[in-house]
Amino acid sequence: ALKKHYPFENAPLAYAYDALEPYIDEKTMQLHHERHLKTYIDNLNSILKKYPQFQTLTLEQLIHTTRQVPEKDCIAIARNAGGVYNHQFFFNGMCPDGKKAPSGALAVDINRRFGSLNAFREKFTEMALSVFGSGYVWLFNGKQGLCLVTTANQETPVGVVMPLLSLDVWEHAYYLKHYNKRVDYINDWWNVVNWDLVEQKYGCSCVSLRGK
Repeated sequence: ALKKHYPFENAPLAYAYDALEPYIDEKTMQLHHERHLKTYIDNLNSILKKYPQFQTLTLEQLIHTTRQVPEKDCIAIARNAGGVYNHQFFFNGMCPDGKKAPSGALAVDINRRFGSLNAFREKFTEMALSVFGSGYVWLFNGKQGLCLVTTANQETPVGVVMPLLSLDVWEHAYYLKHYNKRVDYINDWWNVVNWDLVEQKYGCSCVSLRGK
C-alpha cells in the first residue's frame, strides 16, 4: 500500500513503463517516475526531517500546511508535496487497455455540462495548450458541477476542489517522444485515460457534495 506520510516512498506504478506504448514512451515514463517524481519525494523527506510535527501529515495536509515554520521551508514543503501529489495523481489517472470514453453518470454529466464528449475533449485540450510554461489541467467536480482549471508548476487544487482527472503538461512529460508538439502528446494521452478510476472519483465526489 502507498505510504500516506513521512518518509514518503516512490512506490512502483500500477503498470510497466512500456505499458502505455505507443502513446507515451517507455523512456519518458521511466525518467518521469524514477527521476522527476523521486526528486520531489527526496526533497520533501529532507525538509520534513527538521519538522517532526509535520511527519504524520498527508500530502494534502502538507500542501496547505500552517505558517509555523520559516516561510522558505513552508513554501518548499508545499511545492514538493504538490509535486508528489500531482505526479501520483497523474500516473494513477492512466492505464493500458482502458476504455476509450466514460460511461454512466459521469458521461451524462459531461454531456450536460459541455454538450458532448468531443466538446469536453476540445475544451480540455484547449486549456492544456493554454498553460504557459509548465503546469497541469484538471477536471473537478464542485458545487457548480464539472469544471476545468489549470495550475502552474506544482500548484494543485486538491483541498479546494475534488479533482477527478489531470494532465501533466510539463515538457519532461512528453518531450522525448513528441518534442515540442504538446498537442500531439495531448491527443495521444486521451488513449490512456483511466476512465474507470475517473468514474470512481466522480461517484465519491457526488456523495461528498451531497453531504455538504
